[in-house]
Amino acid sequence: MKKIMFNDKYGLTQAVLEGRKTQTRRMLNPTMFFQRLETYEGWSNEDFSAWKRLCNRRLYEAQGDMLQQMFDYALSSSRYKVGEVVAVAQKYKDIALDVPVELAAELIKQPGWNNKMFVRADLMPHHIRITNIRVERLRDISEEDCLKEGIWRDDNVGIEGTTYWYHGLANSSFRTAKEAYAALIDKISGKGTWEGNPWVFVYDFELIK
Repeated sequence: MKKIMFNDKYGLTQAVLEGRKTQTRRMLNPTMFFQRLETYEGWSNEDFSAWKRLCNRRLYEAQGDMLQQMFDYALSSSRYKVGEVVAVAQKYKDIALDVPVELAAELIKQPGWNNKMFVRADLMPHHIRITNIRVERLRDISEEDCLKEGIWRDDNVGIEGTTYWYHGLANSSFRTAKEAYAALIDKISGKGTWEGNPWVFVYDFELIK
């Protein structure tokens, strides 16, 4: 079984476990489409960076049948597949009460106790099932899909009317769900991600356990 990680700092793992987040976007790496003519060994950082920029440009310049072929290849090579059950990664210390005491005593010695990158998928108590996959540009996200990404909608804010926000945001709110999501993705993936408008995998999923 594979695992999937959601951001804890901004409450996205909890949003998944509460059933509020049923969609996630993962950046599509343009290098997946193009083979290097040489191996990575011996390449300088500058050479490798130039190759990545070339791959990125070729993807963003592609049109028509070529672009569709890239989409088809990307979907066939996606890390997760439709119908696949995937474990929701959590730190061992966050699931200690969900496992036998003897096992918890062993897990406290493991690096996964404080870092979910190192946890075993088969020990995770919560799972999702992938229900659909597509490829689109990041900024094509709809207001409805922003809510599926875990953005909160608040209809009870006095004279401000309906506002949108994400967990971890202090003393601020947004007028649209898309504005809130744009701020969130820049926090998670780095400043300028929203403006850069990369191609992304869009995974729809349902919580099953």
